[in-house]
Parts: sequence; structure tokens; C-alpha cells
Amino acid sequence: MTPSGILETVIYVSDLDAAEAFYGYVLGLACVGKQNGRQVFFRCGNQMLLIFNPQATLKKPQKDTVLPVPPHGSKGPGHVCFRASASEIDTWRSRLKGHDIAIEADFQWPGGGRSIYFRDPDGNSLEFAEPRIWDLTQ
Repeated sequence: MTPSGILETVIYVSDLDAAEAFYGYVLGLACVGKQNGRQVFFRCGNQMLLIFNPQATLKKPQKDTVLPVPPHGSKGPGHVCFRASASEIDTWRSRLKGHDIAIEADFQWPGGGRSIYFRDPDGNSLEFAEPRIWDLTQ
């Protein structure tokens, strides 16, 4: 038995308000929940992008909570790659440029497929890539 897919992807930021504006406004993701100072959740297709403040999530869960999620966190920039077709990558490149977001890299992978890399306001490395870079279909 193996997992059937990834349900959630998590990145960590120090400024949740900036992250909420970036992922909601610039990337157009739908915010489906948030807790000020701790987290903001976005729907991305049939998956979830969870953004946490590690200063809050590294703390032990409160004893009276009904959701005893174990502490977790990360230091330094993370990475998330969003699935996109070749034509969508061109559109994303233009959209990001329109928001004065620098493209750090734009290249074709040796096995086929294209990626563009950029950063969120907290310095996390983000990517739009064709699924075929991993020999996957759209």
C-alpha cells in the first residue's frame, strides 16, 4: 500500500499578512481559513497549501485544545512547485512581472518541460513547472 497523493503542502513565513496578500491576490488562491498570528490556509486545485508562522506552531499544543496537532516548524526558505502547462507558465510569467516579482530562473529541463522560479515575500522559493519534468501528465 502506498499514499495516493499529497493532501497538504506546508510552508513557513514570519509575516502571515504579507503571505495572505501574496498567495491570495497575486497567485489567486482561495483562502479557506486562518488564525491570526498562527496560520492561513489556501485551496490549490484539489490540494491545500498551508502557511504557518513557525514561532506559533513550534510551541506545544495547548492541553485544552480539541485539535492536538504536534508542534512543527522550519527555519530558512522552503520550496513549493505549482503545476502549470507551457502556455500557463507564459501567463504566470507575465502576471508575476506585472506585480514586480523577479523571475530567478526560466529554463527547459533536459528531459523536457519548463520551469520558472520566483520568491514569495518571506523568501520561499516558488516554481511553476510542467508536470512532464517528472514524467507526469497534466
